[in-house]
Amino acid sequence: MRKPAIYLLVSLTTLSVPVSATDSRWSALPEKAPDPADNPTTEAKVTLGKMLYFDTRFSSTGTVSCFSCHNVMEGGDDHRPTSIGVHGQVGGRNAPTVWNAAFNSAQFWDGRAPSLEEQAKGPPANPIEMGMPNLDATIGRIQAIPGYQPYFEAAFGKDAITMDNAAKAIAAYERTLITPNSAYDRYVKGDKKAMTEQQIRGMDAFAKTGCTACHSGPAFNGSTNMPAGQGFLMKFPVFAGSPYETQYKLTEDPGRYTVTQKEEDKYLWRVQTLRNLTYTAPYFHNGSVKSLDEAVRVMAKTQLNKDLNDAEIQDIVAFLRALDGPFPQQIMPRLPPTPGGLLTEN
Repeated sequence: MRKPAIYLLVSLTTLSVPVSATDSRWSALPEKAPDPADNPTTEAKVTLGKMLYFDTRFSSTGTVSCFSCHNVMEGGDDHRPTSIGVHGQVGGRNAPTVWNAAFNSAQFWDGRAPSLEEQAKGPPANPIEMGMPNLDATIGRIQAIPGYQPYFEAAFGKDAITMDNAAKAIAAYERTLITPNSAYDRYVKGDKKAMTEQQIRGMDAFAKTGCTACHSGPAFNGSTNMPAGQGFLMKFPVFAGSPYETQYKLTEDPGRYTVTQKEEDKYLWRVQTLRNLTYTAPYFHNGSVKSLDEAVRVMAKTQLNKDLNDAEIQDIVAFLRALDGPFPQQIMPRLPPTPGGLLTEN
């Protein structure tokens, strides 16, 4: 039986030891994202997956693609509090960044998808996001575009245009969207000049405040070694009743509970990566907090019951900026042409 997140949090935050770049709490982001045995990354899959990622024909209106909410030309999100789908409908949650999503313990804010492959199947048939009636109709669109056939054959072989393979291709592309070699990565690898004095102070404050209880590991999103089907989830807010709870409407969405309908899952959320936060405002599951310094202030109070002063907050923010890694260049793909009438048949 899973321990309530608050007990894990309390037990971990009792640890307060001096920070050192060489201790086991600090590790650099790998140069390559892990891939599953049943979907090894290949160049052909990545090429196909990139095309599908940018293709608006996955949506009922032909206007929304993965890229619409997860802009890889910038921070991997859309900078809206919550995203806009087909027919101008507004979703209920903030679009998490796709950068470094390959290192998440699970996908979606509530952790309902165990893998990138399963996550890719969610938006097309969501009535607000892409609005297709079902996944058969979604892949039917792609099957009706002759220009896609050679790309699926190169990636998966003959007669391979299936939704499972489309999801595998998108996941393969997303596993290339990683940002190693940040100032922090270089620092923990031994380059002691990679981070500024303020960033090093912030790293120390980050640890002593207790942030590493949840935000640990190379992507600062907690353990990826979770039981099958279970992401690394934490309660938010842990300490109820702060003014921030009302100000930012933190408990209007019950989180994981919407999936399981289990009382113990209320307000459980997948722990988000802290990498490239400079690019992903606004923050939190509902996009209610606009600035990074305010996000740090709110998290310290709601998760650790600590009131940080301005100097501590600025040091931690400086450290978080050291987690911004260089983005691999993205060149938009050329997509196959649309057969006449395709977008009016579904």
